[in-house]
Amino acid sequence: MRIVVLVKEVPDTYGDRVLDLETGLADRAASDRVIDEIGERALEAALSYADAHPGTEVVAMMMAAEEATPTLRKALALGAGSAVQIVDDALRGADLGLTAQVLAAAVARTGFDLVIAGNQSTDGGGGVIPAMIAERLGVASATGLARVELAEDAVEGDRPGDGAVRRIRAELPAVISITEAMPEARMAGFKGVMAAKKKPIETLSLADLAIDADDPTVARSIMIAIAPRPARAAGQVIVDDGDGGNRLAEFLIQNRLV
Repeated sequence: MRIVVLVKEVPDTYGDRVLDLETGLADRAASDRVIDEIGERALEAALSYADAHPGTEVVAMMMAAEEATPTLRKALALGAGSAVQIVDDALRGADLGLTAQVLAAAVARTGFDLVIAGNQSTDGGGGVIPAMIAERLGVASATGLARVELAEDAVEGDRPGDGAVRRIRAELPAVISITEAMPEARMAGFKGVMAAKKKPIETLSLADLAIDADDPTVARSIMIAIAPRPARAAGQVIVDDGDGGNRLAEFLIQNRLV
C-alpha cells in the first residue's frame, strides 16, 4: 500500500502571526516555521499502519517554497520513506482551488492507495482541501475522522457529530482527513534524523504537473484589499450603584447584543 500524507509548513502557533500588509500573505519570517501539528497527526496515522504492515510505503507531500525543505525533512525523520515537494513561484498566495488542483495532480503523479490529511491547517483554516482533492481524483472522501482503521482494501473511521458519532467506510483508493482527536506524532530520534538526510525528496514544478496558475479560463479568488486589525478600544465599566442591571441592559441593547 502507498499512503500519501499531506503536510504543511505553518508559522509556529506559539509565535507571532503577522500579515504582510503589502502582499496580504502571512509573514512567515516573523516566527519559527514548523509542520502543522494536524499534519504530524496524519503522518502518525500512516506510520502506525506501516509499522504493523511491512511493505507499506509512506510518502510525505508538501506544497511550499524551497526554503521549506528542512521542515519537510522532519516528516522523513519521523519515518516517512520519501517526500514530494511542489515548488513554484507562481504558487505564492495560491487560493484553495489552485492548491487542491496542484496537490491532486501531484498525488496522481506519485500514485496512491490512500491520502491522509489534517482537517484544516492552523494558518488558513479552509477545511475543504481534502474533499476538493478527492473530487479531482474521482475517489471516495471521508473527512473529519476522530478515529481511523486501515485495511488493505478499505478505511473506516468515526466522525463525531451533533449528538451522535457516524461510522464511515470507504473503499480504497480514498482521501481522508483527521482531527486533533487522533494520536499525537511520535518523536524523531537521532537515528531517524540521520536517516532522513539520505531519503529522497522529489521536487515538482507546475510545468511538471501541466498546470497553468494564470489560466484565464479557470476562476481564481483574489485579494482586493487588506488593512491592519484595528486597535482594541477600551471597554466600558459598569459599576452597580443600584441601577447596574438597567445600565447593563441598555448597553446590550445599544450594541445590538440582545
